[in-house]
Amino acid sequence: MTRVAIFASRSYGEFMGENVTERVRKVMSEASANQGAFAEAIGLAPDKLSKSLNGIRRFTSLDLARIAELGNTTVDWLLTGREPLRPAMAARTSASAVGERGHGRLQDLVERFTTAHEVLDLLGLAPELPELPAVRPDLKRYVDQGVALADEALARLAAAGTPAVGGLDTADLLQAVERTFGVDVAKIRLPEGIDGAAWQADRFRLIMIARTDVPTRQRFTLAHELGHVLARDAQDLLTETHLSPGHQKDLTEVRANVFAANFLMPRSEISAVVGENGVTDEQLTTLVVHFQVSPSALAARLGQLGVIARETADRLRGLTTRGSHWLIGQNDLFEARVTWSRANRLPFRPAQLLYEAYLAGDTTLRPLAAYTGTDVGTLREALEPEPAPQEGVLAATDADEGDLVYQP
Repeated sequence: MTRVAIFASRSYGEFMGENVTERVRKVMSEASANQGAFAEAIGLAPDKLSKSLNGIRRFTSLDLARIAELGNTTVDWLLTGREPLRPAMAARTSASAVGERGHGRLQDLVERFTTAHEVLDLLGLAPELPELPAVRPDLKRYVDQGVALADEALARLAAAGTPAVGGLDTADLLQAVERTFGVDVAKIRLPEGIDGAAWQADRFRLIMIARTDVPTRQRFTLAHELGHVLARDAQDLLTETHLSPGHQKDLTEVRANVFAANFLMPRSEISAVVGENGVTDEQLTTLVVHFQVSPSALAARLGQLGVIARETADRLRGLTTRGSHWLIGQNDLFEARVTWSRANRLPFRPAQLLYEAYLAGDTTLRPLAAYTGTDVGTLREALEPEPAPQEGVLAATDADEGDLVYQP
């Protein structure tokens, strides 16, 4: 992946110095180009390049952007020498399960998001992140830690204006997670076999969930990865290969699963629906649709809370999510949820901030184009208004009354 060359007009004067020229010389050396060829490659007159390399003239923003692009680096590195922020792959990730190509694609995806973060950081636009809940040190069992962490997360959401999670569509839940916990959530095509991934660093939190035909798995993966982020498990890039609740042996995975179950199916919300006389089969299917979880996940949760007997839980596990929607006449809702779970979704906040920076003249469209995976020209056509008609050229509204005007 080509790193994006950017320029922050407000930071340039602060960083320009002799170290910049040393890094430009390094780019020139690695390009195996003499001074004249290098000047031609970046569109700069040889005498101007010579003056800049000797400290007589400052490199302009355009100079640095072109040098960074030629050297496959960033203006941030040219100005500060900071290496781009990149995660290490978690040791527990199975190379055989994902494959070398899968790992390479994961790293490319993460670089896409971290590059956008680096641009915003250099521009001074990186948002302040809210403080995360902490794992309670007095709780030794990972199961208890997961329950407590879910309770705290739900309390944070409620305080931020999201009182109930169960009936919230995954699209709305995802946005609430981004706002409340400062996590960027991407719904994209991940390598085969990977349901989700999470990574966190200073001032940067990322969750990736796979596009899928199974909305309930996607929703559980979102909650599971959030559990990892809140527990600070994702200091390295964590990936979930074929996420199977209840089958992991890693204690951090157990904690994330417990968190997800308690987060998506809160005890208080279940108690508000389930009466003293238990639940009917019709109520069970309604709960599957309401909480947007699989029948087996709901059966496990209700069994844990002592709400249903084992025979009822086994009967519930025999259903499917689609079947549960059919039984209460909500098949159209199921299809709508599947359609949403299949679609791409990039975190909104970085795109908004990059576009605002472009409108303010602080950067070009390249960072936004790289972030969205769009060609710069195509993006410019989509975002910039059509030019006004030239003087003397009739616009469509100026046509003679008898002329035919095509209306698409």
